[in-house]
Amino acid sequence: MRELIFEWDEQKENANVNKHGVYFEEATSAFFDGHALVFFDPDHSDDEDQFILLGLSIKLRTLVVCHCFREEEAVIRVISARKADKEEEQEYWGLRS
Repeated sequence: MRELIFEWDEQKENANVNKHGVYFEEATSAFFDGHALVFFDPDHSDDEDQFILLGLSIKLRTLVVCHCFREEEAVIRVISARKADKEEEQEYWGLRS
């Protein structure tokens, strides 16, 4: 099994923290949630395939993490992260039961 490698743009992270209150370092922890859900994001996949992860972070917050995967480099690039809304939380926890 390969090690997960993450990258992100620091300016984008700063904007994300100001808007959503989530640091990308915390967002990466949701990738280690064995119950995380991953969806293809066709609305944002024009130039590259983008995905949405719904998972529990190390701070026990249910997060929505938009990302892409650079397969040739085995790198996950975090694009944005926010706390899940009520409907997303219900979907996540409903599938865990």
